[in-house]
Amino acid sequence: MVYVHGTRWCIWCTRAIRLLERRGIPYQFIDVGGDREARAALRAKTGRTTVPQIWIGERWIGGCTDLEALDDRGELDHLTGEQVSR
Repeated sequence: MVYVHGTRWCIWCTRAIRLLERRGIPYQFIDVGGDREARAALRAKTGRTTVPQIWIGERWIGGCTDLEALDDRGELDHLTGEQVSR
């Protein structure tokens, strides 16, 4: 499962979600907007203060551009275990 920690108003979060939807990859969106504790936990885990922060299972991927880079290299389908449509 892909987990996208983000906010509803973040364009990069929307962009990451659209990529996942386009590829038919199931995901769970975790809205951290307005949740200081959740944002602090993300910062502690990743060292980053930006959203989205994306995990595939237990593996931290990074943000939207990191997800796009995986897709560009053809690695996203392998990591998700899904058949990704191109």
